[in-house]
Amino acid sequence: MDSINYNLTGIVFDIQRFSLHDGPGIRTIVFLKGCPLSCQWCSNPESQNMEPVVMYKRENCFHCGRCIAACKQGAIGPDNRSWINRDRCVGCGECVNSCPSGALTLKGRRMSVQQVVQELKKDATTYRRSGGGITLSGGEPLMQYEFAAGLLQACKGQGWNTAIETTGIGSSQAIEKVIPYTDTVLLDIKHMDEAQHKKHTGADNKLVLKNAPRISRISNTVIRVPVIPGFNFSIEAIKKIAEYARTLTNIRTIHLLPYHSFGANKYELMGRAYLMKHAKPLQPEELEECKAAVESYGFCCVIGG
Repeated sequence: MDSINYNLTGIVFDIQRFSLHDGPGIRTIVFLKGCPLSCQWCSNPESQNMEPVVMYKRENCFHCGRCIAACKQGAIGPDNRSWINRDRCVGCGECVNSCPSGALTLKGRRMSVQQVVQELKKDATTYRRSGGGITLSGGEPLMQYEFAAGLLQACKGQGWNTAIETTGIGSSQAIEKVIPYTDTVLLDIKHMDEAQHKKHTGADNKLVLKNAPRISRISNTVIRVPVIPGFNFSIEAIKKIAEYARTLTNIRTIHLLPYHSFGANKYELMGRAYLMKHAKPLQPEELEECKAAVESYGFCCVIGG
Protein backbone atom coordinates (compact mmCIF):
# COMPACT_ATOMS: atom_id res chain seq x y z
CA MET A 1 0.00 0.00 0.00
CA ASP A 2 1.23 3.49 -0.82
CA SER A 3 2.18 5.76 2.08
CA ILE A 4 -0.78 7.58 3.60
CA ASN A 5 -0.86 11.37 3.55
CA TYR A 6 -2.73 12.28 6.72
CA ASN A 7 -2.36 15.99 5.97
CA LEU A 8 -4.62 15.95 2.91
CA THR A 9 -7.69 18.12 3.50
CA GLY A 10 -11.23 18.23 2.18
CA ILE A 11 -14.56 19.89 2.88
CA VAL A 12 -16.81 17.75 5.10
CA PHE A 13 -20.36 18.82 5.91
CA ASP A 14 -21.47 16.02 8.22
CA ILE A 15 -20.39 12.82 9.95
CA GLN A 16 -23.32 10.53 10.74
CA ARG A 17 -22.88 7.62 13.12
CA PHE A 18 -24.70 4.30 13.58
CA SER A 19 -26.11 3.98 10.06
CA LEU A 20 -27.65 0.60 9.22
CA HIS A 21 -27.66 1.27 5.50
CA ASP A 22 -25.06 2.27 2.94
CA GLY A 23 -22.97 -0.87 3.31
CA PRO A 24 -22.67 -3.91 5.60
CA GLY A 25 -22.92 -3.74 9.39
CA ILE A 26 -23.14 -0.56 11.44
CA ARG A 27 -21.44 2.31 9.65
CA THR A 28 -20.29 5.88 9.97
CA ILE A 29 -21.12 8.06 6.97
CA VAL A 30 -18.73 10.88 6.06
CA PHE A 31 -20.49 13.44 3.85
CA LEU A 32 -18.30 15.44 1.47
CA LYS A 33 -19.21 18.73 -0.20
CA GLY A 34 -19.63 19.21 -3.93
CA CYS A 35 -21.84 17.53 -6.52
CA PRO A 36 -22.02 17.78 -10.33
CA LEU A 37 -25.78 17.19 -10.22
CA SER A 38 -28.71 19.18 -8.88
CA CYS A 39 -31.35 16.46 -8.58
CA GLN A 40 -34.80 17.88 -7.93
CA TRP A 41 -35.35 15.41 -5.08
CA CYS A 42 -31.92 15.83 -3.47
CA SER A 43 -32.12 15.33 0.29
CA ASN A 44 -28.74 17.01 0.88
CA PRO A 45 -28.95 20.30 -1.06
CA GLU A 46 -26.32 21.77 1.25
CA SER A 47 -23.85 19.37 -0.38
CA GLN A 48 -24.19 20.64 -3.94
CA ASN A 49 -21.90 23.66 -3.70
CA MET A 50 -18.29 22.97 -2.81
CA GLU A 51 -18.13 25.94 -0.44
CA PRO A 52 -19.56 26.07 3.11
CA VAL A 53 -23.18 27.23 3.26
CA VAL A 54 -25.06 29.02 6.07
CA MET A 55 -28.45 27.60 7.05
CA TYR A 56 -31.04 29.89 8.66
CA LYS A 57 -33.75 28.46 10.94
CA ARG A 58 -36.29 31.24 11.21
CA GLU A 59 -38.15 29.90 14.27
CA ASN A 60 -34.96 29.96 16.38
CA CYS A 61 -34.16 33.59 15.58
CA PHE A 62 -35.09 36.34 18.01
CA HIS A 63 -33.62 39.13 15.85
CA CYS A 64 -30.92 40.29 18.23
CA GLY A 65 -28.93 41.72 15.30
CA ARG A 66 -25.58 40.25 16.29
CA CYS A 67 -25.22 38.41 12.98
CA ILE A 68 -25.86 41.64 11.06
CA ALA A 69 -23.02 43.34 12.91
CA ALA A 70 -20.71 40.34 12.47
CA CYS A 71 -21.17 40.00 8.69
CA LYS A 72 -18.44 41.90 6.84
CA GLN A 73 -20.15 41.25 3.50
CA GLY A 74 -23.38 43.02 4.39
CA ALA A 75 -25.21 39.81 3.47
CA ILE A 76 -27.61 39.62 6.43
CA GLY A 77 -30.69 41.58 7.32
CA PRO A 78 -34.50 41.71 7.31
CA ASP A 79 -34.64 43.09 3.77
CA ASN A 80 -33.23 39.84 2.35
CA ARG A 81 -35.32 36.85 1.37
CA SER A 82 -34.84 34.27 4.14
CA TRP A 83 -32.62 36.76 6.03
CA ILE A 84 -29.44 36.04 3.99
CA ASN A 85 -28.39 37.51 0.65
CA ARG A 86 -26.93 34.38 -0.92
CA ASP A 87 -25.17 36.34 -3.66
CA ARG A 88 -23.11 38.22 -1.06
CA CYS A 89 -22.59 35.44 1.49
CA VAL A 90 -19.12 33.85 1.31
CA GLY A 91 -19.74 31.18 3.95
CA CYS A 92 -17.11 32.52 6.35
CA GLY A 93 -19.18 31.56 9.40
CA GLU A 94 -18.72 34.79 11.35
CA CYS A 95 -22.49 35.18 11.65
CA VAL A 96 -22.78 31.63 12.95
CA ASN A 97 -20.16 32.29 15.62
CA SER A 98 -22.07 35.36 16.78
CA CYS A 99 -25.52 33.72 16.90
CA PRO A 100 -26.65 32.96 20.49
CA SER A 101 -29.83 31.06 19.54
CA GLY A 102 -28.63 28.47 17.05
CA ALA A 103 -30.69 30.00 14.25
CA LEU A 104 -27.60 30.03 12.01
CA THR A 105 -25.48 26.96 11.30
CA LEU A 106 -22.60 26.42 8.90
CA LYS A 107 -22.53 23.31 6.73
CA GLY A 108 -19.05 22.51 5.55
CA ARG A 109 -15.64 22.69 7.21
CA ARG A 110 -12.16 21.81 6.09
CA MET A 111 -10.80 18.71 7.79
CA SER A 112 -7.64 16.68 7.32
CA VAL A 113 -7.53 12.93 6.82
CA GLN A 114 -6.01 12.73 10.31
CA GLN A 115 -8.90 14.66 11.87
CA VAL A 116 -11.56 12.54 10.20
CA VAL A 117 -9.82 9.28 11.14
CA GLN A 118 -9.64 10.44 14.76
CA GLU A 119 -13.42 10.93 14.68
CA LEU A 120 -13.95 7.53 13.08
CA LYS A 121 -11.79 5.76 15.67
CA LYS A 122 -14.50 6.51 18.24
CA ASP A 123 -16.64 3.89 16.46
CA ALA A 124 -13.91 1.33 15.73
CA THR A 125 -15.28 -1.20 18.23
CA THR A 126 -18.70 -0.97 16.60
CA TYR A 127 -17.20 -1.67 13.18
CA ARG A 128 -15.38 -4.72 14.48
CA ARG A 129 -18.36 -6.20 16.32
CA SER A 130 -20.91 -5.57 13.54
CA GLY A 131 -18.79 -6.12 10.46
CA GLY A 132 -19.39 -2.47 9.60
CA GLY A 133 -17.14 0.35 8.58
CA ILE A 134 -17.19 3.74 6.91
CA THR A 135 -19.01 5.05 3.86
CA LEU A 136 -18.16 8.18 1.91
CA SER A 137 -21.20 10.05 0.66
CA GLY A 138 -22.12 13.55 -0.34
CA GLY A 139 -22.53 15.29 -2.55
CA GLU A 140 -20.26 13.35 -4.85
CA PRO A 141 -17.03 12.11 -3.22
CA LEU A 142 -15.29 11.88 -6.60
CA MET A 143 -15.31 15.69 -6.76
CA GLN A 144 -12.77 15.66 -3.92
CA TYR A 145 -11.01 12.57 -5.18
CA GLU A 146 -7.55 13.24 -3.72
CA PHE A 147 -9.01 13.66 -0.24
CA ALA A 148 -11.47 10.78 -0.71
CA ALA A 149 -8.71 8.42 -1.83
CA GLY A 150 -6.47 9.45 1.06
CA LEU A 151 -9.24 8.99 3.60
CA LEU A 152 -10.27 5.58 2.23
CA GLN A 153 -6.64 4.48 2.15
CA ALA A 154 -6.24 5.51 5.79
CA CYS A 155 -9.40 3.61 6.73
CA LYS A 156 -8.14 0.49 4.96
CA GLY A 157 -4.95 0.92 6.95
CA GLN A 158 -7.05 0.69 10.11
CA GLY A 159 -8.60 -2.54 8.86
CA TRP A 160 -12.06 -1.00 8.37
CA ASN A 161 -14.54 -1.95 5.69
CA THR A 162 -14.99 0.88 3.18
CA ALA A 163 -17.79 1.92 0.85
CA ILE A 164 -18.66 4.88 -1.31
CA GLU A 165 -21.96 6.28 -2.58
CA THR A 166 -21.44 7.80 -6.01
CA THR A 167 -23.25 9.18 -9.01
CA GLY A 168 -20.49 7.72 -11.14
CA ILE A 169 -19.65 11.18 -12.45
CA GLY A 170 -15.93 11.75 -12.17
CA SER A 171 -12.73 11.79 -14.16
CA SER A 172 -10.80 8.65 -15.08
CA GLN A 173 -8.12 9.79 -12.65
CA ALA A 174 -10.67 10.10 -9.85
CA ILE A 175 -11.94 6.56 -10.42
CA GLU A 176 -8.47 5.07 -10.64
CA LYS A 177 -7.45 6.76 -7.39
CA VAL A 178 -10.59 6.21 -5.28
CA ILE A 179 -12.30 2.97 -6.28
CA PRO A 180 -9.38 0.58 -5.53
CA TYR A 181 -9.66 1.54 -1.85
CA THR A 182 -13.38 0.66 -1.63
CA ASP A 183 -14.83 -2.70 -0.65
CA THR A 184 -18.27 -1.75 -1.96
CA VAL A 185 -19.42 0.86 -4.46
CA LEU A 186 -23.05 1.99 -4.22
CA LEU A 187 -23.52 3.32 -7.74
CA ASP A 188 -26.56 5.40 -8.66
CA ILE A 189 -28.09 4.80 -12.07
CA LYS A 190 -31.09 7.08 -12.22
CA HIS A 191 -32.34 6.85 -15.80
CA MET A 192 -31.21 5.45 -19.13
CA ASP A 193 -32.74 8.29 -21.17
CA GLU A 194 -30.21 11.10 -21.59
CA ALA A 195 -32.77 13.90 -21.98
CA GLN A 196 -34.82 12.83 -18.96
CA HIS A 197 -31.68 12.50 -16.87
CA LYS A 198 -30.57 16.03 -17.77
CA LYS A 199 -34.03 17.52 -17.24
CA HIS A 200 -34.35 16.21 -13.68
CA THR A 201 -30.73 16.19 -12.47
CA GLY A 202 -29.14 19.07 -14.37
CA ALA A 203 -26.66 16.88 -16.28
CA ASP A 204 -26.79 14.10 -18.85
CA ASN A 205 -25.86 10.49 -18.07
CA LYS A 206 -23.03 10.00 -20.58
CA LEU A 207 -20.25 9.94 -17.99
CA VAL A 208 -22.26 7.71 -15.66
CA LEU A 209 -22.67 5.09 -18.38
CA LYS A 210 -19.04 5.45 -19.48
CA ASN A 211 -17.69 5.00 -15.94
CA ALA A 212 -20.00 2.25 -14.68
CA PRO A 213 -18.18 -0.62 -16.51
CA ARG A 214 -14.81 0.54 -15.17
CA ILE A 215 -16.12 0.90 -11.62
CA SER A 216 -17.78 -2.53 -11.62
CA ARG A 217 -14.56 -4.16 -12.83
CA ILE A 218 -12.50 -2.65 -10.00
CA SER A 219 -14.76 -3.11 -6.97
CA ASN A 220 -17.85 -4.96 -5.75
CA THR A 221 -20.68 -2.79 -7.05
CA VAL A 222 -24.33 -2.49 -6.08
CA ILE A 223 -26.61 -0.53 -8.40
CA ARG A 224 -28.93 1.92 -6.67
CA VAL A 225 -31.98 3.45 -8.28
CA PRO A 226 -33.76 6.33 -6.54
CA VAL A 227 -37.35 5.74 -7.69
CA ILE A 228 -38.94 9.13 -8.26
CA PRO A 229 -42.55 9.95 -9.27
CA GLY A 230 -42.70 11.71 -12.62
CA PHE A 231 -39.13 10.67 -13.45
CA ASN A 232 -38.45 6.93 -13.41
CA PHE A 233 -41.33 5.40 -11.45
CA SER A 234 -42.38 3.05 -14.24
CA ILE A 235 -41.79 -0.58 -15.12
CA GLU A 236 -40.32 0.47 -18.47
CA ALA A 237 -37.72 2.82 -16.95
CA ILE A 238 -36.69 0.28 -14.29
CA LYS A 239 -36.42 -2.53 -16.85
CA LYS A 240 -34.08 -0.46 -19.00
CA ILE A 241 -31.80 0.08 -16.02
CA ALA A 242 -31.83 -3.66 -15.27
CA GLU A 243 -31.03 -4.42 -18.91
CA TYR A 244 -28.04 -2.10 -18.74
CA ALA A 245 -26.90 -3.58 -15.41
CA ARG A 246 -26.68 -7.01 -17.11
CA THR A 247 -23.91 -5.63 -19.33
CA LEU A 248 -21.75 -4.76 -16.31
CA THR A 249 -19.26 -6.98 -14.50
CA ASN A 250 -20.41 -9.00 -11.47
CA ILE A 251 -23.53 -6.97 -10.64
CA ARG A 252 -25.69 -9.15 -8.42
CA THR A 253 -27.83 -6.69 -6.51
CA ILE A 254 -29.98 -3.68 -7.36
CA HIS A 255 -31.49 -1.45 -4.69
CA LEU A 256 -34.70 0.46 -5.38
CA LEU A 257 -34.88 3.52 -3.14
CA PRO A 258 -38.45 4.88 -2.73
CA TYR A 259 -38.77 8.64 -3.03
CA HIS A 260 -39.02 10.49 0.29
CA SER A 261 -39.15 14.15 1.22
CA PHE A 262 -36.96 14.04 4.34
CA GLY A 263 -34.67 16.80 3.06
CA ALA A 264 -37.42 19.22 2.02
CA ASN A 265 -36.99 21.47 5.06
CA LYS A 266 -33.33 22.07 4.18
CA TYR A 267 -34.37 24.03 1.10
CA GLU A 268 -36.23 26.51 3.27
CA LEU A 269 -33.17 26.81 5.55
CA MET A 270 -31.16 27.73 2.45
CA GLY A 271 -33.76 30.10 1.01
CA ARG A 272 -34.46 27.78 -1.92
CA ALA A 273 -37.64 26.34 -3.41
CA TYR A 274 -38.21 22.58 -3.15
CA LEU A 275 -39.35 21.54 -6.62
CA MET A 276 -40.79 18.19 -5.47
CA LYS A 277 -43.16 19.61 -2.86
CA HIS A 278 -46.25 18.26 -4.64
CA ALA A 279 -44.86 14.74 -5.06
CA LYS A 280 -46.17 12.05 -2.75
CA PRO A 281 -43.53 9.91 -0.99
CA LEU A 282 -43.54 6.31 -2.19
CA GLN A 283 -44.24 3.42 0.16
CA PRO A 284 -42.13 0.24 -0.20
CA GLU A 285 -45.14 -1.82 -1.26
CA GLU A 286 -45.65 0.50 -4.22
CA LEU A 287 -42.35 -0.73 -5.66
CA GLU A 288 -43.19 -4.44 -5.61
CA GLU A 289 -43.91 -4.57 -9.35
CA CYS A 290 -40.65 -2.78 -10.08
CA LYS A 291 -38.86 -5.25 -7.81
CA ALA A 292 -40.36 -8.18 -9.69
CA ALA A 293 -39.25 -6.63 -12.97
CA VAL A 294 -35.67 -6.35 -11.72
CA GLU A 295 -35.71 -9.91 -10.39
CA SER A 296 -36.87 -11.16 -13.81
CA TYR A 297 -33.40 -10.19 -15.07
CA GLY A 298 -31.75 -12.46 -12.51
CA PHE A 299 -30.79 -9.85 -9.92
CA CYS A 300 -31.35 -9.81 -6.20
CA CYS A 301 -33.52 -6.74 -5.65
CA VAL A 302 -33.87 -4.88 -2.36
CA ILE A 303 -36.39 -2.13 -1.73
CA GLY A 304 -34.58 0.45 0.37
CA GLY A 305 -30.86 0.68 1.12
